[in-house]
Amino acid sequence: MKVLLIGGGGREHALGWKIKQSPLVAELVSAPGNPGLATLGHCVPVDAENLDDLMALARTERPDLVVVGPEVPLAQGLADQLRAQNIAVFGPSAKAAQLEGSKAFTKAFCDRHNIPTAGYRIVHNEDEAKTYLQTLSPPFVLKADGLAAGKGVVIAADRDEAVLAARDMLGGQFGAASQTLVIEEFMQGVEASFFALSDGKTVLPLIAAQDHKRAFDGDQGPNTGGMGAFSPVAHMDVAMTKRVMDEIIIPTVQGMQTEGQAFCGVLFAGLMIGPKGPRLIEYNVRFGDPECQVLMMRLQSDLVTLLLACANGTLDTVPLPVWDARASVTVVMAAKGYPGAYAKGQPITLPVPDESEAVQIFQAGTSCDEQGNLVSSGGRVLAVTALCPSIEEAVSVAYQEIDQIDFQDGYYRKDIAAKV
Repeated sequence: MKVLLIGGGGREHALGWKIKQSPLVAELVSAPGNPGLATLGHCVPVDAENLDDLMALARTERPDLVVVGPEVPLAQGLADQLRAQNIAVFGPSAKAAQLEGSKAFTKAFCDRHNIPTAGYRIVHNEDEAKTYLQTLSPPFVLKADGLAAGKGVVIAADRDEAVLAARDMLGGQFGAASQTLVIEEFMQGVEASFFALSDGKTVLPLIAAQDHKRAFDGDQGPNTGGMGAFSPVAHMDVAMTKRVMDEIIIPTVQGMQTEGQAFCGVLFAGLMIGPKGPRLIEYNVRFGDPECQVLMMRLQSDLVTLLLACANGTLDTVPLPVWDARASVTVVMAAKGYPGAYAKGQPITLPVPDESEAVQIFQAGTSCDEQGNLVSSGGRVLAVTALCPSIEEAVSVAYQEIDQIDFQDGYYRKDIAAKV
């Protein structure tokens, strides 16, 4: 079969790497892809946010399955358009993608379906923000309502900082995404990223990972799209996983179905595990990046079988996925200055691939220059991912691999998974 993969980041390289391992797959086409994906199949330079060009590509290629990696084309309705053309697609409709596309929608949805989450207020101007902030104790959590590439969350240490953050966000810091804000109470506990598949009616649990959002060591600096991740997560044991499924994931899928917005795809729940159990921080409607990299390293089952079952509504016929008992850790190498301004076109030299597959370098913000040499083209550039018997060993192997990469303009956190 032929698979068309939409996107060109580290998540998509990891998905493509796993897709190509399936005995079902004869051909992988990526749009736009990246130099890493080009080693796995054919890349077509079509912008992942240009729906007209993507639909034209799909009509030309006639893939047996389209896998949509990023959130923006999902929110724009790419999956709806593909289904209208009778093309199988893994990814939710635009209406279902509101679970990520609008924080305000999700908070109201949680209220309607008794899904545990933080107390909140939706605000549209600075006065509303000030009034609600007076009712909260620090620290304060402010979220852009819309899509902001993983950077639309500000955690303010005091009320004055929170008011300034609200002013900046409402004033256009994140463009249209922050014209509306969700201000939340700060939740105490341990974070986890949990993933589950759904075909709209059946739900299949995957596993959890833990992300590192802040740019610098010690969880300092601005929020990024993610600077590293690891799996497994100790506090997401069998009992906690059942609670998350029973209290959050299943009620969400059932609620979306009841409201006529059946969810088909992967549901990514950002969780806070506290004294009272799990609470939802936010939903994403695609695999996380860089969590996807560690999940794909640990997944032993055929990924394409799972994705097809979601697309075809037959998830109830698929057994639970099998996972490698070993641990996986990914460390992101980013361009100096990210998540702010950064240079592009910086040369990168990668080491010879490890044939043992204990470590993989998933490319994210990369391209080739006119001479065919690998250069940087984005903020998060590489995701160095290891699979080892323990977290400690995986951390060691990942950093050893980084030492062999020549990327003078790159930086990375030195403390990924250090707390465990």
